[in-house]
Amino acid sequence: MMAKLLVSAAIVLGSVWGAAPASADPSPSDTQPNPFGSLTCSCLETTPADGPALSAELNRGLSKSLSS
Repeated sequence: MMAKLLVSAAIVLGSVWGAAPASADPSPSDTQPNPFGSLTCSCLETTPADGPALSAELNRGLSKSLSS
């Protein structure tokens, strides 16, 4: 019983003291351009979110992916 307690304590203390600190850079450098910055859409057509055209496109895409 005492051996299990000592092993458990060693594992807990080792994970607490041995863990690397995690941090994030709050101000990322702007040396590299944004890879998604040039993505744009010049589409003039818009489809209502609850329209039949959207449902038809979703069903077409699902059936195409399932048949592949």
